[in-house]
Amino acid sequence: MGKLAPSILSADFARLGEQVEAISRAGADYIHVDVMDGHFVPNISFGSTVMKSLNKLETAPYDVHLMIENPDDYIGDFVTEKTEFIVVHQEACRHLHRTIQNIKSYNVKAGVSLNPGTPISALDCILSDVDLVLIMSVNPGFGGQKFIPNAIEKIRELDRIRKEKGYGFVIEIDGGIILDNAADVKRAGCDIFVAGSAVFGAEDIEQRVKEFKQIL
Repeated sequence: MGKLAPSILSADFARLGEQVEAISRAGADYIHVDVMDGHFVPNISFGSTVMKSLNKLETAPYDVHLMIENPDDYIGDFVTEKTEFIVVHQEACRHLHRTIQNIKSYNVKAGVSLNPGTPISALDCILSDVDLVLIMSVNPGFGGQKFIPNAIEKIRELDRIRKEKGYGFVIEIDGGIILDNAADVKRAGCDIFVAGSAVFGAEDIEQRVKEFKQIL
């Protein structure tokens, strides 16, 4: 069964705690935390303080997506008892293997993300070490973008490699995921689905989570 990770980048921040509890109650598997620095991507979102403000609430585990330069300087800030994954970008890491090991040193699962223009082959030497591979199906930096169809082929390729090599990583997709394309992405081999505006832009966000879960 596929898992849903609504991205709080698209939440109403005046009601952030309320909405995060609502989607968790409705069955969201993870809370996807998009962190942007205005350098690696052309936008600034929020830091660890906002994420940690949710710690006292009843929420799903955190899936932290660091779209930032020099992620090693900040990894420790995002480690909490609710943090399950910390994901960095291949394109942002000068020493990717070292960064993956740094994440794991905090007893957190380590993931790596690829931008739409980066081939799967860029991860050949790291796939045996990661717990998650995140395929970007939009160019990172802004919510509400249109899905890039080539992401499905990248997921198929990753799933094939995973099966052939016996790797244990899960595959996640982020960008433009809606009810209409989730089933196709799932058939390609995806495990975790990030959805931002498709969840938080709904009139009834709890019902929308349930609709996604039925598809996945």
